[in-house]
Amino acid sequence: MTSKSIIGIIGGGLMGAGIAHVFAGASHPVQVFEPLREARESLRDRVRAALVSLHQDEALADNVTPCEDLGQAVSRAGYVTEAAPEKLELKRAIFADLVRLAPPSAILASNTSVIPIHRIVAGLPTAERIIGTHWWNPPALIPLVEVVKSAQTSADTVDTTMQLLASVGKSPAYIQMDVAGFVANRLQHALWREAIAMVAEGICDAATLDACVKNSFGLRLAVLGPLENADLVGLDLTLDIHKTIMPELNSLPRPNPYLESQVAAGKLGFKTGEGFRSWSPGEMQTLRDRLAAHLLEARRNRVAP
Repeated sequence: MTSKSIIGIIGGGLMGAGIAHVFAGASHPVQVFEPLREARESLRDRVRAALVSLHQDEALADNVTPCEDLGQAVSRAGYVTEAAPEKLELKRAIFADLVRLAPPSAILASNTSVIPIHRIVAGLPTAERIIGTHWWNPPALIPLVEVVKSAQTSADTVDTTMQLLASVGKSPAYIQMDVAGFVANRLQHALWREAIAMVAEGICDAATLDACVKNSFGLRLAVLGPLENADLVGLDLTLDIHKTIMPELNSLPRPNPYLESQVAAGKLGFKTGEGFRSWSPGEMQTLRDRLAAHLLEARRNRVAP
C-alpha cells in the first residue's frame, strides 16, 4: 500500500462520512459507495462542513468521490472499510462482494462495533486480508480505532492497518482476541448494564445516575484508566472492595427487561424525544453542542496514553 492509496468506504452515513473526513483530511483519495441518492449527494458537503469545524482546509473535501456503484468505489482501492448497519448477514454479503470486486492486494476492514470478525469472514476466500477496525463516533474527534485480528487475519494485514491508521492521526489499539464487543464496547456496555439495572430497580433516576458518573470517576477516565486506578489505590484495597460489591452487581446474560419495555413503548431516546429521560429539541441540541465542545477541547489538550 502506498502512502496515499485510494481508500474505499462502504456507506456514506454518519460513520462512513466521518471516516471519509479523516482520510480525506490526510490527503487520501476517498471513494464512497452510498446507494441512497440523498446521502450520496450530500456527502461531500457534510465532509466539507466537518473539515471547517476543525479548522481544516475545506478544499480537502474534493478528495471524496461519492459512488453509486460498488465496483467503482473499490476497484482501485488499497484499503476498503465497510460502515454498514450492524446486521451480520448484510456485512457478510458486502464482504463477499468486496472479495470479488476489490484488488486482491487490498485490505478489507469492517467497522462493526460488536460483531466478531470471524463471523463475518466465515467461509470467505482471502480471509487473511480481512480485519476489524472499529472507529468511534465522531471519527475525527475520537482517537481510538480498535484493530481486531481474526484467526485468519495475517500479521502483515495487522501491521499495515496499524501503520495506516497512525498515519492519519488515529490511536490504533491491537485487539488480539476476536470477541464480541472487542475491548472498549465490552467495558462501556458492562457499565450500561449496571446503570440500566439501577434505574430499573429504583435506586436512582436516570438524571441522578448520569450526574454521579460525570461528577466522579468520569472526570478521571481521560488520564486514569480502570487498571491504572486499581494500581493507584492498591490491589489489596481493590480486592477487599470486590469481595463486597461483586456479588451485588447485575449479571443478567440478556438485555434488561426495563430496556426492552422502553423500546416496546416507542421510547427510543433522541429519536422520539423520550428514552430514560424526556428531551426537548433544545435540550437535545444543547447536549450535542456540549459534547462537541468537550471533544474539541480534549483534542486540543490530548493526553498521550
